Amino acid sequence: LAPDVISSDVHLYCVDGPAFDILVCMSKLLALGMPLVEVLRAATQRPAEAIARPELGTLAVGAIGDVAVLRLRPGRFTFVDAVGASLIAEQRLVSDGIVVGGTWWPNEAVDDLSDIERFEAHAHDTHVDVVARHFGHGHG
Repeated sequence: LAPDVISSDVHLYCVDGPAFDILVCMSKLLALGMPLVEVLRAATQRPAEAIARPELGTLAVGAIGDVAVLRLRPGRFTFVDAVGASLIAEQRLVSDGIVVGGTWWPNEAVDDLSDIERFEAHAHDTHVDVVARHFGHGHG
C-alpha cells in the first residue's frame, strides 16, 4: 500500500538514521517500486492538500514558486530501516539546490552521499543513550 503523503518524520531518534531527511525517505520508496511521479506528488501536492494549502504543492503562474531542484543520482545505495534491515538501490534523489523567493541557493554538499552508508541501526538505544550521543554525557 503506497503512502498518500511522504514526510521525513525526522526527530532525535532518526536524524542520524534511518530517516535522515525527506530525500532519503523518498528514495527508499522509489527503491521499493513506487513510481517517481507518485513519490513527488506524495511529497508536494498531497501534503499541501492535507493542510488545506493546495497553492503550496504546485507550480503554476502566480503560485508561490519555492522549489527544490532534484536529480536522480545513479549508483549503489544501501537503505536501512529502523530495525537494521537493508535494501540496495541503484538510484537516489539528491537536491542540486532550491529556489526560495526567486533566489537560487545551490546545495554545496550535493556530492556528499555518505550519510546513509555510515548508518548503524540503534534500535536498542534508550532515550538516555540517544540524548547523551547528541548533547553530551553531563548531568545537571
